[in-house]
Amino acid sequence: MGDGKEITNKIKSIPGKTNFRDRMVWRILVVGIASFIMALNINTFVHTGGLLPGGASGLTLLIQEIVKKYLHREIPYTVLNLLINAIPVYIGFRFVGKKFTWLSCWCIVLTAVLTDIIPPLHLTEDILLISIFGGLINGVAISLCLLKDATSGGTDFIAIYLSEKRGVDSFSIPLIINAVILTAAGVIFDWDKALYSIIFQYASTATIRMLYRKYQKATFFIVTNKPQEVCDAISDISMHGATILEGEGSYEHCERNVVYSVVSGAESGRIIRVVRETDPEAFVNVLKTERVIGRFYQRPTE
Repeated sequence: MGDGKEITNKIKSIPGKTNFRDRMVWRILVVGIASFIMALNINTFVHTGGLLPGGASGLTLLIQEIVKKYLHREIPYTVLNLLINAIPVYIGFRFVGKKFTWLSCWCIVLTAVLTDIIPPLHLTEDILLISIFGGLINGVAISLCLLKDATSGGTDFIAIYLSEKRGVDSFSIPLIINAVILTAAGVIFDWDKALYSIIFQYASTATIRMLYRKYQKATFFIVTNKPQEVCDAISDISMHGATILEGEGSYEHCERNVVYSVVSGAESGRIIRVVRETDPEAFVNVLKTERVIGRFYQRPTE
């Protein structure tokens, strides 16, 4: 019995297990904070401006308004939002990753519940300010989820699925889907609110693309006297290989080596730092890559 307890204690003390548990707790906490921000944003900017934020949240609010206007009844946000998210959640479980989807479910449920609980708060009546700043806040909250491998549900699941399948940033596609939803809202209700909602959604999407760069690509051209060390450093961080090109410096006419590599945009900052540490004299040129065809390692979403 003593030996068994000793083995169990050793397993519990393994650093990897402790780090994994701490990582999961941190992810759950950050996603919870993002959910609170989204719910507060809905009850502050979205409701004040009468906007539809797009995605599952926007569709939920649209159906609520339709039922309220034509049937004179009110449907709880939580119940309707969970029903709408059922299909995207299935897509997440089936094609993306189970941990990713469970964390996303935590975000969806918590956001829906908090939206029903948090009282409305009016900061401004300016519809343009509401559209822009509400969209920015929404984009920040969604980016927090994405950075911790979760999502707010709805069209974000579709964007992640398409990004995983295609290997490119597909977060412009939800903008198109949301524009269709908002056009329907314009036909049924008010075109002004629908058009302002598109501004809200554009600001949100632009913020996400600026903060979340996992599916964006960056091309590195690094002139260095330590090509192999730089290649090893890139591989350690990103799991990507590199090509060493031989060249000649035009000024001193001496041999120069150029390391060429394509990595995820989310890793480019860390790679720049490690290259500078490896070779302080290195010359680094980073280019935005539109598309990569061929074998490119993409860290899987859990």
